[in-house]
This record gives sequence, C-alpha cells and structure tokens, in this order.
Amino acid sequence: MTEKAPKIFGTDGVRGRANVPPMEVETALALGRAAGKIFRARGSDKRRVVVGKDTRLSCYMFENALIAGLCSMGVDTLMVGPFPTPGIAFITRAYRADAGIVISASHNPYYDNGIKFFSSEGFKLPDPVEREIEELVYRNNFQDALPKDQEIGKNARIYDADGRYIEFAKATFPRKLSLKNLKIALDCANGAAYKIAPLVFRELDAQVFVYGNTPNGLNINENCGSLHPETLQKAVIDHRADVGIALDGDGDRLIMIDENAQIVDGSTMLAICAKDFKKRGILPHNKIVATIMSNFGFLKSMEALEIDVVQSAVGDRYVIQEMLNHGATLGGEPSGHLIFLDHNTTGDGLVAALQVLRIMIENDMRLSDLASIVKHYPQSLVNVKVKTKPPLESLNGVSQAIQKVEQELGNTGRVLVRYSGTESTCRVMVEGPKLKLVQQLANQIAEAIKAQIGA
Repeated sequence: MTEKAPKIFGTDGVRGRANVPPMEVETALALGRAAGKIFRARGSDKRRVVVGKDTRLSCYMFENALIAGLCSMGVDTLMVGPFPTPGIAFITRAYRADAGIVISASHNPYYDNGIKFFSSEGFKLPDPVEREIEELVYRNNFQDALPKDQEIGKNARIYDADGRYIEFAKATFPRKLSLKNLKIALDCANGAAYKIAPLVFRELDAQVFVYGNTPNGLNINENCGSLHPETLQKAVIDHRADVGIALDGDGDRLIMIDENAQIVDGSTMLAICAKDFKKRGILPHNKIVATIMSNFGFLKSMEALEIDVVQSAVGDRYVIQEMLNHGATLGGEPSGHLIFLDHNTTGDGLVAALQVLRIMIENDMRLSDLASIVKHYPQSLVNVKVKTKPPLESLNGVSQAIQKVEQELGNTGRVLVRYSGTESTCRVMVEGPKLKLVQQLANQIAEAIKAQIGA
C-alpha cells in the first residue's frame, strides 16, 4: 500500500513558524517546483505565476525559494513585492497568469509565515489540487519534468502592480461620489497594504491620518491592525475622525471604528451591506453567506429583513465556496473577511471599507447609526482541552447537556459546540439574552465534555 503524503495545507494555505517545519526554505522550494510541474503538465502557453508577500522578515527567503522552484520547472515568475493578498488575486487575473502565490501569515505575529495559492481565476486552489501538490512535495518527484536548459523560467519584477490595484479598488467606489468631507483614521498593521491603502483613500479626497505604515519586518500586526484596534479607537477620538479603518497584515480583512470609537465587526458590516444591497435590488436570491460563528443578534437582524443566511464552516474559503454553491455575491465573517464577488474573488479590506463608506455617504448617516442594525447578544466561549475527538453525538452525557441548554434558551439564543481544527480542544459557545446566563450554560456543557473526554 502506498504511503499517503502528510497534509501540509490548512484552511488557508501552508502556515507555521518560519524556519520550523513545514515553513522551511526547503518546503517553499518544493512547493514552487510542485506547482510548476502541475501548471506545465496542463499544457498552458503562458506558464506565468505572480508572487507577492507581506512585510515579514522571513518573506525574503521564502520569496527567493519559491521563485527558484518555479523557474527550475520552466515557469516564468512575476514578482510584485509587498502586496495585499486580494491584490494578488486581482493581479493574477489582470496578467492572465496561471496562478498567484502570496507569502503571508495574515494576522499572525511576524515570526509566523505562510504560503497560499490562487488559481488563474483568482480563487483559492481546490482541495484536490492542494493534495496533488502535497503528494509531489512528499515524493520529491520532479526529475521527470525538468525542462531543457533553454526552457528554464525567468523572473521579472512588475512595477505597475501598485497603480493597477489602486485603480481597481477606486473603481469599486462610484465616480459621482467623493470622500472629501470625511476624516479617516487608517491603521495598515505595518503590513502589505502600508503603501497602497493611504493612497486609495487620499486619491478619493479623504483626509487621512495613517498609523501602522512603518514596517520593519518584525512589527507586522504588533499592537496594531484589525486584531488590536485600541490605538485606532484613540486616534478616532484624538482626530475627531468620522471613521476608523483597521486592516490586517495582508489586507484581506477589515474592522471599522465608528465616530464614537466603538468597534464595528465583520458581521455588522455584512449586515449593513446586505440591507443596502437588498434595497438596491442587487442581492441575488435575497441570500448571503456567513459562518457558524456569526452572532445570534446578526442572524436575528437578517431574519427581520427577510434576508436568508447560509452558514458555512469558519474560513473565507468556505464562505466563498458556499457563495458559489448558492449563487450569492455577498458573504463574510465576524473577523472582518468580507467578500464581494461582483468586485473580487477573495476577502478585500479596501473594497469592503469603500462599500461601507459609500453607504454612509449615500444615506447621509454616521457609521454608528448604520451599525445599530445589529444588536449583539452576550456570548460565552469556553475552550476544553480534550484527549480524543470522538463524534460529539456519540457522547451521551454531552448530547444531553447540549439538548438541555438548547431547550432552556429556546429561540432566544443558540449553542455551538465544535472541535478545533488545529488543537486538541473542544470549543463551547453559547449566546443568549443575558451574559450571566450564557456563562452558566456554557460551563454546564464544558463540564460534561471534561467528564467524558477531558485531557
């Protein structure tokens, strides 16, 4: 029986601590060669791959290793340097390349890194292609596909990528509108959007106060960006800004701050956009996609607007897959991944921010007023360390505890119990009308899990 290749792709590419397996130079080289072998086998005349990165120190070595691997298999590479992840999806399509590769660990600290692939259409690679790449990396089987010496690939730097993406982002905002009356506090997370994001908003005439735009390779996402909005909340007050915009390290997610320095999360922005899209008659099938982590208050607000919500697994690739399955064009996550398929094929922080700003301007409303559409229910989240991960329905004590809590909440809340995909942990989430109650109910379920499979 042939040994199966170990899984190195997670829900968002290959990710881990830099210089520690699997995020080693050798892996990056092999990933480049594997991708190159697959693309050449498809008989493409183009054989071009776009390679971008964020601002982590380790990106230099992974960038060179990937490019070397691709070129060794006869694939030309187009290097764009530090560039937002959604920008790579766009540039891949714009250059009609076979694929795009982003070197980034998104919102993680600088010492982590990752490698994720986009198809020629700008979508994350499907699972079967990722498995094919994993098999090639594991077998180290490239000798049969090495090109002749005159067919080795070459690398070129793209110098107009920034300008192209800036114009693309601006084109998602109506030409008849302007941001000239808005003061925006902007946090670029010392990440991939540190140059591009300020230019987009300034070229649309906003007054912009920029933070997190001095990357040094080690400060990406460090006390800044969408995971750490405290600095931006203070900046909104200090500058009396109309709105705060916080991106993450690779620019694919967004958290906004209203004029009162209150956080507006991804679910609330999704609700704002869904209401606007329905009003304008551009919400196909009256349907959006959100994840199972969406707050119960969000679900109730969509129910009140008679908008159907399809719930996917956690992760933007699963949101996008359900969007494609159901013909939806709008989807997102509480973390701030917002997908507008009419504009881009992945979460795009800049596009999402411009959509919310458009709605503010067209309705002459403050962000706090728009955000009032969602009343977040109190939530309690308990993580339980477990020694095994049997199906939860096979654990009678756990099933009974969950059923009892669900009966007590009725239609005033919800329960979500799931295993972590990366840790030996079971996550218990309960939402309901009162914080003390949901904490008590979550602990009841957690105790039942500990009693049966607790580590």
